[in-house]
Amino acid sequence: MKVGNIADFDVLIQTARGGSLTAAAAALGITPAAASAMLKRLETQLGTRLFERSTRAMRLTAQGQTLLGYATRAFELLAEGESQVTEERGALVGSLRVAAPSDLTRTTLLPWFSEFLAAHPGLQLSLSVGDRPKDVVRDDVDVALRYGTPADSGLVARLLVPARPVLCASPDYLRRHPAPQVPQDLLQHNCLTFDRGGRNFRGWRFGRDGHWVEVRVKGDRTVDDASLAREWAVAGAGVLLKSQIDIRGDLLNGALVPLLPEWETEPYPLHALLPSGRFVPGRVRALVDFLAKKFDDMPNDSVTELKGMFGKAARTVTLEEMNRAIKVRGTSAE
Repeated sequence: MKVGNIADFDVLIQTARGGSLTAAAAALGITPAAASAMLKRLETQLGTRLFERSTRAMRLTAQGQTLLGYATRAFELLAEGESQVTEERGALVGSLRVAAPSDLTRTTLLPWFSEFLAAHPGLQLSLSVGDRPKDVVRDDVDVALRYGTPADSGLVARLLVPARPVLCASPDYLRRHPAPQVPQDLLQHNCLTFDRGGRNFRGWRFGRDGHWVEVRVKGDRTVDDASLAREWAVAGAGVLLKSQIDIRGDLLNGALVPLLPEWETEPYPLHALLPSGRFVPGRVRALVDFLAKKFDDMPNDSVTELKGMFGKAARTVTLEEMNRAIKVRGTSAE
């Protein structure tokens, strides 16, 4: 049997991923009419319908689902061959589709991505920034950087840094409100919370001497963009529980002050997530290795004394020391 045009199979794959010919056309850089013609040509050659069409979406038929599996593996083999050939020449070429959290990207990753691209001019980066988790497989992402413990067993997770969140507020806020001394004091504070995918993170957990407590915090604002929550905290709007990596600069320059330093927060590790069972091109492996090294090389500085940059605190900061630091920073800012 004669094999059809390989581009037609790509239309099949992209239509299945996007749920429509319009989405497939956008992914391939062609017109919807061209995508429709290519899919019809493939169905005519095979003598069967590959999709059930409706006004809302296109769903694979049983035959389409079978063919999709073979087509996907075929394209993965082609990508593997292309990657091996270019790697033998010592060059990294092609596209990198990366999804990353908003604040992490702005505060840390942007210069790192620029450095990586400068070292590998044959690469093109497509960066999706946001705090709503991307579906790595459905959204055709090469690697997603995500905080927390991975829940999707269909993904391969590589730990980049075992971070923890830090409870913090600005000196201005703490001049107007007494600093909390125990987690339950947060019930008297305006707490800034996140909303991700319809789930609001209001249960803040703290541990001490093996005992953990959860406080259901409240506040006058919530947001689905973590960078905005950080900006609110710096502006003195309330108390924030945020990844120590994201607020590292704010802690160093005194814009934010750590709170409840004697209490431990739950691990909030950063992972690089990749599709399981799919060939990982050398360019993707190189990027993940590069990011892992950058995090490993991140300097231990004065923040280590306050909270411990990547895990357990290097030392305990007393409430008296913390309040003294707030007063000093508040005086210098006035």
